[in-house]
Amino acid sequence: MKTTLKRGMIFVLASLAILSSCKDFEDLNNDPNGANNQQVQIEYFINGSITGAQQDPHIAERIFVLYWKTAGRQQLGGGIVSGAHNDGWSVDYYGRSYMSGWLASIYSAVDLANQRIAANADVPHTNNMLQVARIWRAYLLSELSDTFGPIPLDGWQGHNPTYSSVQDVYNFLLTELREASESINTSVTVPADVRRFDPAYGFDFVKWQKYANSMRMRLAMRLSEIDAAKARTEFEAAVSQPYIATADDMFSVAELGTAFNPLAGVMTRTWNPFILSATLNNLYLGLGGIHTATSLGASYTDHIKPENYIGIYYPNHFATATNDPSAGYWLDGLPAVIDPRAYASFAIPGDFTNPQFNFSPDQATARATTRNLLNNDGTGTYRTINAAFTWNAFAPGDWAAKGARNQARAWPGAMPRLTNQFRNGTNSRVFFANWETSFLIAEAALRGWAVPMSAQVAYEAGVTANFTYWNLSAHAANYLTSTDYNRIGTSVSWTHTIEPGNTHTMQFVDGETGASGTVQIRYPSNGLYRDGAVRNDALTKIITQKFIAQNPYLPLETWSDHRRLGLPFFENPAVEQPIVTMPDLNASNYMTSSIRFFPQRVNYPSTLRNNNEAGYNQAVSALGGPDAVLTPLWWAKQQ
Repeated sequence: MKTTLKRGMIFVLASLAILSSCKDFEDLNNDPNGANNQQVQIEYFINGSITGAQQDPHIAERIFVLYWKTAGRQQLGGGIVSGAHNDGWSVDYYGRSYMSGWLASIYSAVDLANQRIAANADVPHTNNMLQVARIWRAYLLSELSDTFGPIPLDGWQGHNPTYSSVQDVYNFLLTELREASESINTSVTVPADVRRFDPAYGFDFVKWQKYANSMRMRLAMRLSEIDAAKARTEFEAAVSQPYIATADDMFSVAELGTAFNPLAGVMTRTWNPFILSATLNNLYLGLGGIHTATSLGASYTDHIKPENYIGIYYPNHFATATNDPSAGYWLDGLPAVIDPRAYASFAIPGDFTNPQFNFSPDQATARATTRNLLNNDGTGTYRTINAAFTWNAFAPGDWAAKGARNQARAWPGAMPRLTNQFRNGTNSRVFFANWETSFLIAEAALRGWAVPMSAQVAYEAGVTANFTYWNLSAHAANYLTSTDYNRIGTSVSWTHTIEPGNTHTMQFVDGETGASGTVQIRYPSNGLYRDGAVRNDALTKIITQKFIAQNPYLPLETWSDHRRLGLPFFENPAVEQPIVTMPDLNASNYMTSSIRFFPQRVNYPSTLRNNNEAGYNQAVSALGGPDAVLTPLWWAKQQ
């Protein structure tokens, strides 16, 4: 056990080195291997684990950005979205999270707390520290399992661990959260010099208890499609206890700039463009009835296009082999109506006076809004387009020759990109927000579970809470009454459940001839949900709003909801030519939806197979399918 504590302590000390106020550690920094149970405090391990789990820029870029945000469709990206994976990224994350990093540290916190209690060497808050460690450990294990699948629950015992099935992992986590919540004494307080070792809640045990119960609700809902009875029992028990209901209760951790350390913002690397995804854009467009001039002001009026205008049709330069309803079109201006959170989240190309405009990776790239579409032979200019004050987003996938002829679609200066507030390391990374609790309760109420409010009340509370987060409260009331459909065919108003039909008429311009005309734009058929026949029911509304609200800090949750429900609608990757890593998607079926067209998990790192072959084989056996990106997890849709 001492070996375990020392291994965790080395990680803790590395994490705490960035905190200049931690003078207590001077002696330990001189000789970390000499740290013993008397020198080490439980809160050191908790702090080290929470700090490390913020993911330093190396890990954040690989897991948070290139895996989660791409798979969760919060940004345009490649790789995993087309069924591929990168073993190096998986090795880095698995090693840092599980083998020697923040999970090792929090297991050490649990072990040390239990030792102190057993030896009657505890202080008044030791039991609560144990419960906090169990709650945070439950989150970290859920993060690891939701990424890979079966994982060990018995690590750091001096032998190769055994791998538990996802079902067993979830049973363990739900029990841990229940017991920890029940065991916390919320009347206990800790000294100020201890509170500083909790970067989330300052060891406010009332808030930790609320987090435990909300996390239990999240994980219970994850089981809704595979074990509805257990999901209901766990959820109803959790929601009957205190939970995250206000912004003050949110679990979030302050980011500390852009320098390379564990608390640097997870989206601060300048070379990551964070371009708006087509998935998110199709949800935004037309949703909520708020006019762009209302959101942005009259100075933008000249750039705003008519409400029923889709753009210029360039089928030889923009991918059309996808079920993205906007495929093939370039919107040469701003949409007339769009969810106002779109402009708060993503900066308009060329809008350099916007104080939230981000100039990464450099001024020259960000200011270069004029781009060329090349002739069909790939040489010479076919059209020059100015992307300034335009609003576009495109499907991922293989664009083949169309991609080579198109200099605009992935050029950072030509596309809406994440605003500066999330790029400069001055925000707080959100792990669990009050709006998520509301949307979970709304879904539970819709399922007929016993919850403290109606589905509509919870749904509208979730929307309102997220509008408050974005400082857009003035628009919330009108937004909630809107019956306008977005590009997917979903509206906001809870009572408006009329289906939009299969198509709607829009105006366009032929990019070849310059002639104007009208075109029937299809509302996409999402075959993963109710056979694609339903686009505007209550559950679609809930998950649409939840997806929008979780941007940009909770991509693992947007990915998990889609894996669980097939909601909201994700467009298929473009297949202008076959995608080797996604062979089931082809030119004959790209208008349909299938779980085989979307990533389901991340492959295990090669280090697991090389260092623990028996454990690897056990994990794959528990997975129930090949160790592949397209193998669904136990709680996810299976077909």
